[in-house]
Amino acid sequence: MRRATVPLVLALALSSPVLAQETKPGAPAQKRGWFSRMLHPFASERLPEYADPNLKGLVLALELSPQPIKLSEVRQMDVKLTITNKAKRPITLDFPDAQRIEIYLRNSAEQVLTAWSDNHAFAQAAGTVLINPQEHIQYAETIATRELTPNKVFIGEVFFPKYPELRVRQKFLTAP
Repeated sequence: MRRATVPLVLALALSSPVLAQETKPGAPAQKRGWFSRMLHPFASERLPEYADPNLKGLVLALELSPQPIKLSEVRQMDVKLTITNKAKRPITLDFPDAQRIEIYLRNSAEQVLTAWSDNHAFAQAAGTVLINPQEHIQYAETIATRELTPNKVFIGEVFFPKYPELRVRQKFLTAP
């Protein structure tokens, strides 16, 4: 009986750090180690499906801070978008002007309260972004919170105007 429990206890002790790791929701997943692959050999990350085949392999992650937003202390909210290329080939994104992303703050009824581009001017110069495999690009911006009211749920939405399929949303709560 003791000989059977020793390998079981050893396996549980080795696997507990793997099972106890916390990841942020929406954060890009790291490559799995050999022990994790042994325990779950057929588990794989699901990539989003896009109608445009040129976008296949792109993963978006949105981070809004601070949480919850204290409107009495904060006039602007930090918005960080991370776009990661999980494909095995480089992905090129072409843009007609200097605007890459658009940020909306919506209420729970899906009405746009604030648009980030309303306070920005963009040059009419075309641009191209190349994302190599397993690399990411971060867009860190701020948006005004003047249209928000306390103790309600709102939605932060970030998307690429040229590529409407590349869209990510996150709900957040405001505090007084």
